[in-house]
Amino acid sequence: MTDSSIAKARLGTDGPEVGVQGLGCMGMSFAYGPTDAEEARATLERALELGVTLYDTADAYGRGDNERFLAPFFAAHRDEVVIATKFALSIPPDDPTKRIVRNDAPYIRQCVEASLQRLDVDVIDLYYMHRRDVNVPIEETVGVMADLVREGKVKQLGLSEVTAGELRAAQTVHPIAAVQSEWSLFSRDIEASVVPAVRELGVTLVPYSPLGRGFLTGSFANAEKDLTADDVRRQHPRFTGDNAAANAALLESIRAVAKAHDASVGQVALAWVHQQAATWGLPVVPIPGTRRRTRVEENVAATRIELTETDLATLEPIAAKVAGTRYPDMTFASAGRE
Repeated sequence: MTDSSIAKARLGTDGPEVGVQGLGCMGMSFAYGPTDAEEARATLERALELGVTLYDTADAYGRGDNERFLAPFFAAHRDEVVIATKFALSIPPDDPTKRIVRNDAPYIRQCVEASLQRLDVDVIDLYYMHRRDVNVPIEETVGVMADLVREGKVKQLGLSEVTAGELRAAQTVHPIAAVQSEWSLFSRDIEASVVPAVRELGVTLVPYSPLGRGFLTGSFANAEKDLTADDVRRQHPRFTGDNAAANAALLESIRAVAKAHDASVGQVALAWVHQQAATWGLPVVPIPGTRRRTRVEENVAATRIELTETDLATLEPIAAKVAGTRYPDMTFASAGRE
């Protein structure tokens, strides 16, 4: 790696050290409309040059296409990167708004073998339960995941969008290295109980969508008007209709802070997430997604921005004013089950 410039954080108590900012890879081949594969590959390389070492994908992203897309990059840099992927969530081809969740043992084993093959690796560094199937005791699910560790197919275990109680129950079966949940200036519901539990148990928090799926960068103001028909953000309540207009207005206070730091709106939003590590006293490794080199450079630069107490006070009221829920159906998120 060259010109590496970001600090590191450890995944869990005995996991690997990774760059304090990771890269969400979903949008490189799935969910956010048309993409330039060549530029996306160049973005992966540039991120690594800048010290980004945690790369996040899932079997649900394009029904395995995202894992296949990333495989050549991982093969070229296997000793330099930490690969995170997930099981449990599938999207029916005839209805992208629906979700099917499975946590049962046969399905988990089917999924891990398929991911290993698509990624073309012998072991997955960090394997997440993508979403919680409430019909299967989480102790059973994590028990199967722990077997995968013992069998050498997986190194570390992670959970995504779990409640504090679910995390504690999982931890009694096997150490959890990371919890991935949405956390941003627009989404702070996990602070009520999940964040304290993560801190208590020595787990690393991996915030996804720290830029509010791009909304916090100001790159779009209304999903129905500004994004292509195949972009999943058109299904999110916060980004359409009156909600979109109300939420776009909330960016003004972020812009004021950004101007004081000679930074972009997105950089301030990311800096706020990074600063939560000190605020809460726990390791935080956000995974903003992008498919452009210029954007990954901008995002990494946000790790060097330190917000003042005045800045934080300015940003504090935003989340309470956000219109609309994170998802159309919040039962798939931790806040929907707390």
